[in-house]
Amino acid sequence: MPDDESSFVGRAAELRRIGAALFRGRLVTLTGPGGVGKTRLARRVVALGTPAGVDGVAWADLSPLHNPALLAATVAGALGLSDHTARPPAEAVRSWVGARRILLVLDCCEHLPAACRELVGDLLTACPNLRVLATSREPLRVRGESVLPVEPPASVHEALALFADRAAAAGSPLKDEEDRELATALCERLERLPLALELAAAQLRAMPLAELCARPRAAVDLPVAPPYATPPRHAALRTTIGWSHELCGPVERLLWARLSHLPGRFDAHTACQVAAGGPLSPGAVRQHLAALCAKSVVTERHGTYRMLDAIREYGRRWLAALGETATVADRHAGHVLAETRRAHAEWFGPAQRGWYRRIAFLHSDLRLAADHLLATDPAAALELIGHVTFFWVCSGYLYETRQYLELAIRLVPDAGPDESRVQALWSLGLTRTLQGDHGPARETAVACRRAAAAALDAEGLARAAYLEGLLHLLEGRPLAALTVVEGPLREADGRNAESPASGPPEAEAATALCRLVRIFALTGTGRLDQARSEALGLHEVCAASDEHWTRSYLDHQLALIAVLEGRTLDAVGHARAVLDAKRHIGDDFGIAMALDLLAIALSDAGEERSAAHAFGAALRFWETVGHPQRGTPEMAALRDACEERLVHALGRQEYDRLLDAAAEREPRALLSWATRGGPLPPR
Repeated sequence: MPDDESSFVGRAAELRRIGAALFRGRLVTLTGPGGVGKTRLARRVVALGTPAGVDGVAWADLSPLHNPALLAATVAGALGLSDHTARPPAEAVRSWVGARRILLVLDCCEHLPAACRELVGDLLTACPNLRVLATSREPLRVRGESVLPVEPPASVHEALALFADRAAAAGSPLKDEEDRELATALCERLERLPLALELAAAQLRAMPLAELCARPRAAVDLPVAPPYATPPRHAALRTTIGWSHELCGPVERLLWARLSHLPGRFDAHTACQVAAGGPLSPGAVRQHLAALCAKSVVTERHGTYRMLDAIREYGRRWLAALGETATVADRHAGHVLAETRRAHAEWFGPAQRGWYRRIAFLHSDLRLAADHLLATDPAAALELIGHVTFFWVCSGYLYETRQYLELAIRLVPDAGPDESRVQALWSLGLTRTLQGDHGPARETAVACRRAAAAALDAEGLARAAYLEGLLHLLEGRPLAALTVVEGPLREADGRNAESPASGPPEAEAATALCRLVRIFALTGTGRLDQARSEALGLHEVCAASDEHWTRSYLDHQLALIAVLEGRTLDAVGHARAVLDAKRHIGDDFGIAMALDLLAIALSDAGEERSAAHAFGAALRFWETVGHPQRGTPEMAALRDACEERLVHALGRQEYDRLLDAAAEREPRALLSWATRGGPLPPR
């Protein structure tokens, strides 16, 4: 759940009303105009503690989401799901929630009313203990909905308390009775609307209270466009936004308009790339961004920025009036595409961990850019999604990755050799493979290999070989996997012999992927000495480059080899190294595999209760990814044998109790324990 960026004032009666409504019903929708405080109230409800009958809360911020087809995927992400199946996200959400007692908060539903109505109705029907708290400018119109209109504070004293709090934060506290009288009149004039009061208080940084109260209504205003527009009686918000706009200089207004295109949180680098141009140099963007923060047009937190929806809408209408909507959208998409190119090129190396964080931060921007490019330049959209696939699949965004790729491939004709198409086919094949959709994945892998051969794309051929080898491994054919990757590895060895420094970073990454398949295959065929030797060699290369993803799977293999060879302490150490690496890059699927290995190693070391707890943690993550496949086939036999030993040693009742206790814990706590070791958490 997002943190409040300022203190919470008043609203005690509304909070009691919302709590009572959530106790009585399963769907409560807070309605009201923009700026009335719906989101702030919902945050406060959650911050005060989980309502009765609820075990957990998931918060889905829908304000950055523009594509209704991704609503269920957004909710899945809010629930912490990293689904690795081919089923639709709505089905994954229904399956995971099941009978759990969860409060799902859907914030800012008004721009996706039909999609929200359908999803909420579906979930409430299928999940008997689910409760939903929604914020919207209009009701969802779902059966059983309790609609609670949110009004401005009924008491002028409460409105004055809010204004006084924000005025003090702006460095202009109310000093005496005269100030309080002026502020009281201003609160009434602004109809006590919270956002209007906050914006007005921010203006005290630029003028005294008396001057603010004497200002006329703003002349700079725009017609209300959205169908869920603010009612006339709440024109106060538009008036106050108009005041803020009037207080801005021409260049600040231009920056406001251009920044309004950004879908959610952004940083200064993105602001400079998207908003610079004309009178706005990159330096001027940073300077005027600080000025907009001082006026509360933009809020800043931990080095990132955002606009409230009502302020963003106002800016977008000005952007349209300036005739710059398409230009800024193109500039934003170009910036995001450039970021993905760098992320792809630097994936195998010291920048990898930083790029996982960066791509996660840009998630809403990536969606917005992909949607724009699909409409204006599908080939660029194909390239963009191809470049982020490895990052997205680790984070569990397989469904949307596949949807974007399949749509872009259909839109872009196959006009001959094209490395972007090779990358996109590989990305689609990988996504289908990780979803367990092996038949279509194999067809895509073959298409990728043929396209790479036609384009004389050595990296593409290596990636295609990795994909085909991975499919063979998952289906229990390690010898076939070895055969597939031998050709690309021979070619890579030949290139290195001729010129050890040759080859771009991405070619090294593709070769490393093939080497990883080879090590898995050697282990699967029982050639443990050779597998261990090659794994340690590649591990050194990855460690020298501060690379995490490949190294984590090498540690996985080294742990498995140690288990097979009876070196239990080495196995525990390598399994924990996997988990430590995964903490930096996500990858719930890899975490689940590593937890199974850790459990087996702990059992072999005689730590039966810890092993059972690790199996329970693994179950928690396997449930999150929703995938029946538990890594390569040999893992299933090892796990089953270990579980049988644990049940015999602990007894079925104690073993099940330990499993259940772990499965109920928060995933981050489980991962922290598994990585560091130590005593079991208290019962």
